[in-house]
Amino acid sequence: MTKQGTTFAPKKVQFVKQLSAAAREASKAFGLNPSMMLAQSAIETGWGTSSYAVNHHNYFGVIACGKPNDYWKGCKSRINARGLCFRGYASAEQSFMDYGRLLRAQYPKAATLSFHPESFAREISYSAYICEGNGDNREHYCKMLIAIEQDIRDIMDHHDW
Repeated sequence: MTKQGTTFAPKKVQFVKQLSAAAREASKAFGLNPSMMLAQSAIETGWGTSSYAVNHHNYFGVIACGKPNDYWKGCKSRINARGLCFRGYASAEQSFMDYGRLLRAQYPKAATLSFHPESFAREISYSAYICEGNGDNREHYCKMLIAIEQDIRDIMDHHDW
């Protein structure tokens, strides 16, 4: 329940419970807001239900381009109907760490704003991370990110994981 008495769907609570440790670990490593990371992951994976999250631990829809690194070992999977390759990870923790690394390296302004939800949401929504060519609506994504981050923060505030 939130402070306002709203009950969250069990799948949302389970999502936060399952991934909050990975988000906190990446938060410590990269100085990012864990609830904002979870919110973006919730959008990108339909609260962890997408095939690339379930089968490949890719919780951010990160495309398999660039060189392998400490968190992404080069595993690729073709999931998209357009033939795009997405990164595959051995664990959720690696996905969150790679996302943190990616945010700091490619979107430093957004990373700096991660503890300011409205500013972060606007910055990331209007960056190259979001692709209108894939059908993304930047303004809708921005609004969803802000609302979902608040829900996740409320869930985290009411549970001790």
